[in-house]
Amino acid sequence: MNEEMLNLKPAKVFYYFNEITKIPRPSKREEKMSLWLEETGKKLGLATKRDKVGNVLISKPATPGKENVTPVVLQAHMDMVCEKNNDKVFDFDKDAIETYIDGEWLKAKGTTLGADDGIGVAIALAILDDPELEHGPIEALFTIDEETGLTGAKAVEAGFMNGKMLLNLDSEDEGQFFIGCAGGQDTVATLPCEYESVEEGCEFFKIEVKGLQGGHSGDDINKGRGNAVKLLARILWNSYSDYNLRVADINAGNLRNAIAREGYAVVALPKESVNDWKAYVAQMDKIYKEEFHTTDPGVMAVVEPAAAVEQVFDESFQIDVLNALVVCPHGVVAMSQDIPGFVETSTNLASVKVVDGNVVFTTSQRSSVESKKQAIVDKVSTAFWMIGADVENSDGYPGWNPNPNSEALRVLVDAYHNVFHKEPQVLAIHAGLECGLFSEKYPDMDMVSFGPTLRGVHSPDEKLEIATVQMCWDLIVEFFKLLK
Repeated sequence: MNEEMLNLKPAKVFYYFNEITKIPRPSKREEKMSLWLEETGKKLGLATKRDKVGNVLISKPATPGKENVTPVVLQAHMDMVCEKNNDKVFDFDKDAIETYIDGEWLKAKGTTLGADDGIGVAIALAILDDPELEHGPIEALFTIDEETGLTGAKAVEAGFMNGKMLLNLDSEDEGQFFIGCAGGQDTVATLPCEYESVEEGCEFFKIEVKGLQGGHSGDDINKGRGNAVKLLARILWNSYSDYNLRVADINAGNLRNAIAREGYAVVALPKESVNDWKAYVAQMDKIYKEEFHTTDPGVMAVVEPAAAVEQVFDESFQIDVLNALVVCPHGVVAMSQDIPGFVETSTNLASVKVVDGNVVFTTSQRSSVESKKQAIVDKVSTAFWMIGADVENSDGYPGWNPNPNSEALRVLVDAYHNVFHKEPQVLAIHAGLECGLFSEKYPDMDMVSFGPTLRGVHSPDEKLEIATVQMCWDLIVEFFKLLK
């Protein structure tokens, strides 16, 4: 238990968040968290139900005199992105997150913090556990597997919830209210490996690109950060043609919804090319530091000796793999024509790995315009079809169309004025939110997304700005006071 965290305010929110950090909850493996939430709801003496996939709904009746107030759903997802630094020994299926306070921020030691969206879960539980708050009917919906496909939200059946307004507690900038989001779709390409024997006289190395910030493939895609897959591929592509480099293994990036922070390849080179190639990599290291001097000043391209291997990729196969990595787009594709500064369409080349005798390429596409989403999915797919890969596209998830006349938004804005005496921002977000899926089965549901400030989500740099949790709490309390 992090006793230090228990001294933070609001005390009950951080009590619940501290409890949540002890419970393993990787995406698609949230069973322990789902059962704990069900047990917690019952301990609070509240009506609690759990659906067939593990989503949990806890209902709290209105306080006396508030029975006719608009019923509200507080919603957050229970899973977390499980990323760690390479040198961190940690098992996300067993170990508790190790939290610590660094000035104004709450952080984790070498792993993701899980405040995305554990802090949303904690806020909702603290509201349910507050005997003094006056409110209308409240439901708290906790969904599974938001991070790897929003499958929990997809599985929520019509009639599972009764609320008329939904407050999604999964946004990451205090003072910003989101009323729309992008839809998304994943593309995974698989190509069976083809190998040949290593030529005599070769030396072997591990080349690594690391030190990048990475980040969320939606929220951070427009920040100009480097992608380890693209930067590694750039070096390998040139090294093949100029130094006869041959690839034996490649592993770069990790999760589909995270910008690749690091990656490596095991390579073989003719002995006579080694010194010139090392000089070339050193030159690229300097170039990358110049290109990303503001957005990723820690970027490094480094070489170290590797154990000898007997096989490398067949030459034509290697050419196909590297060509696909170079040509596959990554980053912002188009900005919105309607909302200044808002990313409309993007794509994330998330990872490339050798898995069970195949090279597997993983990408994720997003757009707030459905036709543009399909267009970038087709473009990415074509990059891999051209090399003969087997390409699979996920079902994807829909965007959430903004409703500027939202009553929930109006009340939240009034509450924000009352508490903080300033204007919030009303925006759409390029990340995927579960609201788009809820709107399909609950077309009349009035929804807004907001939350405390998080930075570095989906990476071990994730951190939560402590003071903004109290601000979020005060806003919700005032919201319930104003709601009719």
